Amino acid sequence: MVIAAVIFAGLAALLHVYIFTMESLTWTTPRTRAVFGTTAEEAETTKLMALNQGFYNLFLAIVSIVGIIAILQGHTGIGAALIFAGVGSMLAAAVVLLASAPDKARAAVTQGAFPLVAVVLLVIALI
Repeated sequence: MVIAAVIFAGLAALLHVYIFTMESLTWTTPRTRAVFGTTAEEAETTKLMALNQGFYNLFLAIVSIVGIIAILQGHTGIGAALIFAGVGSMLAAAVVLLASAPDKARAAVTQGAFPLVAVVLLVIALI
């Protein structure tokens, strides 16, 4: 069960690295604007905010990856704590998105599905 949790935490981390890429590196490109539903003007205006938000996503991914590495090296407690911090924050952000913008439910589910599965599997593995 721990391995399954680690796999889903890894998928969540990879997704958030991708989100980082879109928000921090390609925010004003037509493809990324289509994903987020923004115009060229909106993207230009919100570029600095998106850059900052993208780095939040990257840092959550890094925390999760360090937790995965710790678990794989036999440091289950430390690794689990880091994974819970990383993917738990991802999951919480998805819940906030869903609660604050119900029209963004698809994005919230996309953002939160892997973290939710990782949290559930890790809890089951640890009890």
